Amino acid sequence: MQIDTGMISTIEVKTIQSETFGDYKKASMLICMCNCDWKCCKEAKQDICQNMEIAKQENLMVSIDDTIKLYLNNPITEAIIFGGLEPMLQFNEVYSFIYKLRNQYSCNDDVVIYTGYYENEIQQYIQQLEQFKNIIVKFGRFIPDDKSKYDDVLGITLASHNQYAKQIS
Repeated sequence: MQIDTGMISTIEVKTIQSETFGDYKKASMLICMCNCDWKCCKEAKQDICQNMEIAKQENLMVSIDDTIKLYLNNPITEAIIFGGLEPMLQFNEVYSFIYKLRNQYSCNDDVVIYTGYYENEIQQYIQQLEQFKNIIVKFGRFIPDDKSKYDDVLGITLASHNQYAKQIS
């Protein structure tokens, strides 16, 4: 898969939180993505999404460059998280953002991608992301009423036993 990063200058989001402290071991900017295929709900056969309120928000188009500058000008944050709904359904936008962050802005801070997909389901995306430094992916679907577990990579407790994070590069 070839991605033309020169064509994408905006990213569609639900919201951007300049600072969040509960989703990763470092203070982070959280970029909430817009799309989801509700795979967790379908597999559980119930409406269980913890991000349902985010899904109800309006979509916003934001400049990738402006968002990166907002991040870089914040002395508190040390990482960027893509989450909210399903970042892999907007892979070209996420990829373009990371490409610009690394190449135009020379920033190698951690980028964390929260996905409900399992690693084997998105291997082609993982291979594309491996070229960048300091990329972490949280894999696995939310399972209602499941046992939570602490994840050493993220430094937080995840909601379901099948979820885990991996530093892919």
